Parts: sequence; structure tokens; C-alpha cells
Amino acid sequence: MTDTEPMDRQAVYDEYARARETFHRLLAGASKDDLARPTGGTKWTNQQLLWHMLFGYMVVRALLVLVRVFGRLPRRASKTFARVLNAATAAFDLVNYLGPCGAVTVFSPRRTGAAFDRVTGSLQRRLAAESETDLARGMHYPVRWDPFFKDFMTLADIYRYPTRHFDFHHRQLTLGTESAAG
Repeated sequence: MTDTEPMDRQAVYDEYARARETFHRLLAGASKDDLARPTGGTKWTNQQLLWHMLFGYMVVRALLVLVRVFGRLPRRASKTFARVLNAATAAFDLVNYLGPCGAVTVFSPRRTGAAFDRVTGSLQRRLAAESETDLARGMHYPVRWDPFFKDFMTLADIYRYPTRHFDFHHRQLTLGTESAAG
């Protein structure tokens, strides 16, 4: 997206709808044994990775707040913030790993699916209300935290982030015919 080119909101809505449909199909087709099976390329089970995929959308709500704040400050403020967060990558990685391990003890697959619907619906409503000026605001991000974080991302980039994260992890699931690892 450039400052003169509006964001294709419908493309983002369509991505969210596709992810929501895929997520529910994965949950509906997974047995208890499937959910307990290790994933390909992570230390999580399929159930834990599914929750992490949901969390990718949940974290966007916090990122939207950060962009609204840092997008109005001089860029050096978010650059410094990103450097501090990059320095804390080891702690982030531990919390990022343990979060899904604990979450699946509280969130059943049914509750996880309902949460996915609520979060993506909320993001769609927020996106619909954004101005083009706000969508062009941005900030620096801790690039060591996630392969989909770029040094500088706009609010529009943040709305596209969770589905890229979702698609990446979808390939690591080992759920029957959805298996990427076998």
C-alpha cells in the first residue's frame, strides 16, 4: 500500500473468511488423537498450534493500539521500542511457546472456534471503520519476534499480518489429509 493507493479492504475480509472456514474445517475434522499429535516443525501439538493460529489474530488487537500511539510519535520512538523488544526475544519466545500449552487446558476446540469467529469479526468491523490516513500510519516492529514482522509496518500491514501467520502455521499441522508433515 502506498499513501496514494487505498487498501483493498475486501481482499482482507476475504482472507479472514477463508481462514475462518479453514479453521472450522480443521477443528470439525480432527479427532482427539489428531489434536494430540505433534505438529511438523514445532514443539506443539496440533491443538496447541491451532490455538496459536487463533492467537495470531488476537494479538492484532494489541498491535492496532500500538500503531495508533507510535504512529503519531517520531519514528525514533518506535525504533527504540522495537530494539528493546528485540532484546527481549528469549523471554518472548518462552511466553509464546507456553501460552498455547496452557490455553488448550482452558479452551476446548469448540471454544477456540467460537473465539476465532469473534476475533476475526471484530477485526473486520475495526477495519471497516479505519480511515485511509490511519491505515497509512506505521511504526517499527521487533523483527526477531516473528518472520512476518518487517522493520516498519503500517496499520494496513497489521490487518494483513494474521492471515499470513495463519497460512504459515497451517502447513505445519498434521491433521489427517491436512497433514504437511506426513
